[in-house]
Amino acid sequence: MAVSRRTVTVLFADIADWTALGERLDPESLRQVMTRYFDAMGAVLESHGGTLEKFIGDAVMAVFGIPELHEDDALRAVRAATDLRLALAGLNEEFEQQLGVRIGIRVGVNTGEVVAGDGTGGQRLVTGDPVTTAKRLEESARTGEILVGESTRRLVENAVVLEPRDPLTLKGKADPVVAWNALAIVEGASAYARRLDAPLVGRERELRMLRETFDAAMSDRACRLVTVVGPAGIGKSRLTAELCRAVEDVARVLVGPCLPYGDGITFWPLVRIVGALGGDDGVREVLAGAEDADLIADRVLGAVGPTPTVAPGGEMFWAVRRLFEELARKQPLLIVIEDIHWAEPKLLDLLEYLAGWTDDAPILLLCLARPELLDERPGWLGSQDATSLLLGPLTDAESEALLEEIGREWPLDATARARITEAAEGNPLYVEQMAAMLAEGRTLDAIPPTIHALLAARLDRLPPEERSVLERASVAGKDFTRNAVLRLSDEHEHPDVDARLLSLVRRDFLAPRPGREDAYRFRHVLIRDAAYAGIPKEQRSQLHERFANLAARTNAGRAGELDEIIAYHLEQAFRYRAELGPLSEDARALGRRACDILTTAGRRATGRGDSPAAANLLERALRLEPGVDGVRLEIMIELSEALQGTGALGEAQRVLDEAAAEAEAAGDNRVRARANVEAAFTQLHTWEGPLDLFVPLSEEAAAVFEATGDDVGLSRALMLHAYITFIRCRLAETEEILDRAIEHAQRADSRRLVADLLHVRARAALRGPTTVTAAMEWCEAARELNAGDLGLDAFVRGELAVLEAMRGRFDEARTLSAEAERILLDLGRTLALAFVRADAGAVELLAGNAGTASAILRSACDTLVEIGERGNLSTYAALLAEALADQGDDDGADKYALLSEDTALREDIQSQVLWRNARARILCRAGDLVDARVLADESVALAEQTDDLNLTGDALVALGGVLAAEEDPAQASKAYHRAVELYERKGNVTSAARARELAQDPAVRT
Repeated sequence: MAVSRRTVTVLFADIADWTALGERLDPESLRQVMTRYFDAMGAVLESHGGTLEKFIGDAVMAVFGIPELHEDDALRAVRAATDLRLALAGLNEEFEQQLGVRIGIRVGVNTGEVVAGDGTGGQRLVTGDPVTTAKRLEESARTGEILVGESTRRLVENAVVLEPRDPLTLKGKADPVVAWNALAIVEGASAYARRLDAPLVGRERELRMLRETFDAAMSDRACRLVTVVGPAGIGKSRLTAELCRAVEDVARVLVGPCLPYGDGITFWPLVRIVGALGGDDGVREVLAGAEDADLIADRVLGAVGPTPTVAPGGEMFWAVRRLFEELARKQPLLIVIEDIHWAEPKLLDLLEYLAGWTDDAPILLLCLARPELLDERPGWLGSQDATSLLLGPLTDAESEALLEEIGREWPLDATARARITEAAEGNPLYVEQMAAMLAEGRTLDAIPPTIHALLAARLDRLPPEERSVLERASVAGKDFTRNAVLRLSDEHEHPDVDARLLSLVRRDFLAPRPGREDAYRFRHVLIRDAAYAGIPKEQRSQLHERFANLAARTNAGRAGELDEIIAYHLEQAFRYRAELGPLSEDARALGRRACDILTTAGRRATGRGDSPAAANLLERALRLEPGVDGVRLEIMIELSEALQGTGALGEAQRVLDEAAAEAEAAGDNRVRARANVEAAFTQLHTWEGPLDLFVPLSEEAAAVFEATGDDVGLSRALMLHAYITFIRCRLAETEEILDRAIEHAQRADSRRLVADLLHVRARAALRGPTTVTAAMEWCEAARELNAGDLGLDAFVRGELAVLEAMRGRFDEARTLSAEAERILLDLGRTLALAFVRADAGAVELLAGNAGTASAILRSACDTLVEIGERGNLSTYAALLAEALADQGDDDGADKYALLSEDTALREDIQSQVLWRNARARILCRAGDLVDARVLADESVALAEQTDDLNLTGDALVALGGVLAAEEDPAQASKAYHRAVELYERKGNVTSAARARELAQDPAVRT
């Protein structure tokens, strides 16, 4: 066995009070005791599949999973530990009689990933922390105790009675270690719990086929053999349980499992079946009156007795057939033989014999097997007397239905369900175990240990050459090409790669990818993960670096198509070298190379408006750039912008604070100024910053940028200044500042920054004195220069939608809103999505659809509350209050008007006007005309300080409503006419028409 990484279970057993025993016994007697003890303990451990690594004084160390992994290695180890106690009890009887002494043991068992060798040349079998932890657990055990670690507990808890111990402080461990005392084995239980009592999901066709085969066996009075084949966890046992329930009223059901190891297991299923019949007496009662009854009973019982003996000349097969025939003549028989991939050849011969020779007896022999059965018995499914049923994965819809059922016990949110559905790929066991991991508070970042044990054991049975091909494929990814495997393989292996890939397809580890002869995919992503986990880290690093270099040569001249793939492999190569020890200069060069590519890819993602991708790429780049220098600090600035786009405002602020501190420590005033400017943008969303200080901050930063020739920084500083004037509703001034910012962005040749500024310019035009027609021209200019930024394009579509609604073109407006939302949903732009939904709500308010508007605006507000964004919440809450008031829901309107009032900054003139408009209207309808008039007058006074024509018009309409309620129609009409004039100057024909209608009949709106 070559050196590999594998998950094994380590057992240490030690004699308690060894020193005292040595003092009591003569050295010759002590040697006799120890020899008998080691022989007995070694025999027990080896009988359970453990490999003895060494005896250390009075301690025994055994490893389960060397040289061959088994899915139940952890359970084998705990079973062995309990049998050690039983074997020692027998020894103690001898020791007490012969020497007058008794000895006790304590045991520690722990599971984990180790580096494993074959023990040759004096090397150790396994090395790693799990070995040390197992030893420390043994040392902490009381006499007679078996202490198991948490990782072992997860793998055996359904089959072992466990008692929690208080967390242990172990030598060499920084944190307390959770341990469990193994009290007893639950015989017949599987290591992990299965939900066989849950409603069957899917499998209607398969269940119907099994029932039809059973009915045919009954009508023909014949024996039928059906083998249900599928990987572990695919649902063979659950399907069988459903069939058993379906026929239990008409048939006798007998179940016999095959065992993976142990003495006398050849006919173990028959042992269990005879036990279910009542043993010796039950078998003879079944055969009473049958011809050759005594001979049949003797042959059957002889094969399943304490010392099994198989009669010569096939008499045992004949006897079993006659027993089943006698049973079936009294009542149809369903015999389930589980896990026949573990069956001894003799048992498989018996099953084939029964299928071919049983006469005049309605019997369905139902065998359950994994695909590896076909490696040992290739012709099993080809028999004319046999039928096979291959179980495939559940559909996504069926997996979701199973999760719905599981969710009754373990509540799962939509994100968790989607993650499980994607990762489990239709395997019910994987669905269950992943849900269990989440229920325990763990994440899905690693394979659940139960699933890893199944897959690792299956991989371990592959020939070494095929395992090597599979491991190289796992480095390439879940989907890979033949060429990738060839390039990752040594030259002398190339001639055999195709044959080995085809063999792995036949064994169901891989599948051809449709439409490509040279492409493959792993049957399941967890198979890929398990294969990858077995590669030593040093080898992983080498393979990743080789793959990156090959991809880089392929990528030459292709405009960075493979950059992210190359960066990923370089990143992994660097990561594993870092984990193995101090970094060499070559390793550091790998990290820098990966950082450069990730940064470039992140900037491309930013350029196309894909903030989640940009944040991911730049964050990874930052982890590879540990030094405090200009490169690292620039990455941090760009990362903060991407995080803002995803709505992670708190994380964006944390990155900027760190960048500012590092820049100040490094004496880099330019980067510190950039960090301060970007932090101000973040704080504008959360209202946490001192707004009065932002203009001086932008001016100070601009001076730094001007002195250093940083046109990008200067443009951003001016943009910050423009945001403050925008909030204060000095919109013409905002436009002038933005024009200067655009000049600097153009000078820096930053197409994306120009497009971004044009978008803000368009927003200012939408709100300010610029006409609707001119504002639309600014929007189109921004779209033309958006540099492929889909997010920016969506923003502009949202603004165009509002402008179209002002023109009365509502169908066009709704189309633009829908397109904007679709783009941002695809991009995962949470914050931007709230903004365009608010624009869509404004469209519906203009259209007079208050119900639709309130639903859209509520969604936008909920999003902003969830991510902690307050900069726009006050405005959207006020608009929602207006929509609810239009519906007559004054309580709801009052709630959101108060929310707007609570969250609006004093300088945020738009919000201050809008919440007053809504509250004035609510108070007016409640009959509180005095307070309503105060708020309406304040609203108009605030709006008239601005050059926001629509905002002033809205304030005048609100005032007109109060005046109408005061029964002053002349003044109300005057307010409405002034609003009409402002709306028409803007080009807002929709609002102008509505205000004109109110002017003609002031009592319409109250």
